[in-house]
Amino acid sequence: MSQQPAVATQVSGEMDKPLISRRLVDSDGSLAETPSEAPKVGILGSGDFARSLVTRLVGSGFSVVVGSRNPKRTAGLFPSAAQVTFQAEAVDSPDVIFVAMFREHYSSLCGLSDQLAGKILVDVSNPTEQEHLQHRESNAEYLASLFPTCTVVKAFNVISAWTLQSGPRDGNRQVPICSDHPEAKRAVSEMVQAMGFMPVDMGSLVSAREVEAMPLRLLPGWKVPALLALGLFIFFYVYNFVRDVLQPYVRDGKSKFYKLPVSVVNTTLPCVAYVLLSLVYLPGVLAAALQLRRGTKYRRFPDWLDHWLQHRKQIGLLSFFCAALHALYSFCLPLGRVNRYEVVNLAIKQVLANKSHLWIEEEVWRMEIYLSLGVLALGTLSLLAVTSLPSIANSLNWREFSFVQSTLGFVALVLSTLHTLTYGWTRAFEDSHYKFYLPPTFTLTLLVPCVVILAKGLFLLPYFRRKLSRIRRGWEKDGGVKFTLTMDHTLAQKTSHV
Repeated sequence: MSQQPAVATQVSGEMDKPLISRRLVDSDGSLAETPSEAPKVGILGSGDFARSLVTRLVGSGFSVVVGSRNPKRTAGLFPSAAQVTFQAEAVDSPDVIFVAMFREHYSSLCGLSDQLAGKILVDVSNPTEQEHLQHRESNAEYLASLFPTCTVVKAFNVISAWTLQSGPRDGNRQVPICSDHPEAKRAVSEMVQAMGFMPVDMGSLVSAREVEAMPLRLLPGWKVPALLALGLFIFFYVYNFVRDVLQPYVRDGKSKFYKLPVSVVNTTLPCVAYVLLSLVYLPGVLAAALQLRRGTKYRRFPDWLDHWLQHRKQIGLLSFFCAALHALYSFCLPLGRVNRYEVVNLAIKQVLANKSHLWIEEEVWRMEIYLSLGVLALGTLSLLAVTSLPSIANSLNWREFSFVQSTLGFVALVLSTLHTLTYGWTRAFEDSHYKFYLPPTFTLTLLVPCVVILAKGLFLLPYFRRKLSRIRRGWEKDGGVKFTLTMDHTLAQKTSHV
């Protein structure tokens, strides 16, 4: 195999250099020729991705040769620092060659087999969803079967053309790489780092099929949480429709269908947000109860609980989304015609009843406390949502992240519960609020959160807290490891019977 190229320039992990290196720019601002000592890279293909790849490579200090079937027509599409020529000439000198073309065009390169022998071919292609299901082997494996004398590396297929042009700050920095040859992976990894990205070793070329499936997935971690949120929304929307719209129409003949677009939606959103927030912390309670029952942490959780624990972040973000929409809808309510007409009608009733002053002290206090608790709960949820962002989460140590997501998250759940209780006040005990014998909506939403809060409070009792701490430090009920903890949870004595 020919000698691997060395990386020309060292790039900081934060990618603080410009897209086009200054040493490639003339005094008049045009691109200059790349210095001859720069490592040379070949690219076969002249599509959009190939052009973005050339721009990134040139800006990272590489000498780039582009192979095209019609170089005269495509030369103007590439930076002037890149050499555009025929495919046979483009593969002569570079040791690393990017194959930026579709799978069906691979066979057109078979005439270059002798020239490509011993070189590294970097496959950047992606199959369509239909092609991925149709072919048993990945594009990279197919390319390797066509050129057995070459070393094939799968890389850059998850990076978009936009990210290549704008830099990794505006996109994903990770570049999965797989190949059967460690030296080839090392050479391509160095190029990835020189371009400002972060290589991720995915193993042998067999993993290329999994790597090629990555761009085909549409928010795989959000499917179950989104369906859960949608199901809760439909349930509470129908429930509120029956209580607030259908019941007055059936019983009194009053048409309140105007409430469907705003009022019913605004009543439904906080229900969904509140239940979703409680579902973020319910699996943790179930996991703790399971560990207490088993007396060990070394047995796997059931699959459904394991998946539930893995989706807590998405469920929490959807809870924040619904809560934010509820706040926006609440701000919009006074702008509607319905609210204006109700204010006018109330004023007329006061005049007719000869009441010059309407003031109910209890209602004033209730609404003030209700609004204050709602703002505090939304503010705490906002903090949780912000700290879940990778850029923020990476700046926190584990204790800080755990404090925000666990402690403050539980505070948000308690504030939301108080917000809901203040909204309901005495309505749960008044017969007039049981329409069609259905209880008020807020009473249904309180079920799961109250269970979570009570269970959390139970686990804070000294007996359960100390037992959980011992289990999570490795203690087992039936013997392998036994030790005791002091009151401050430090290890006082440990006796192993293994």
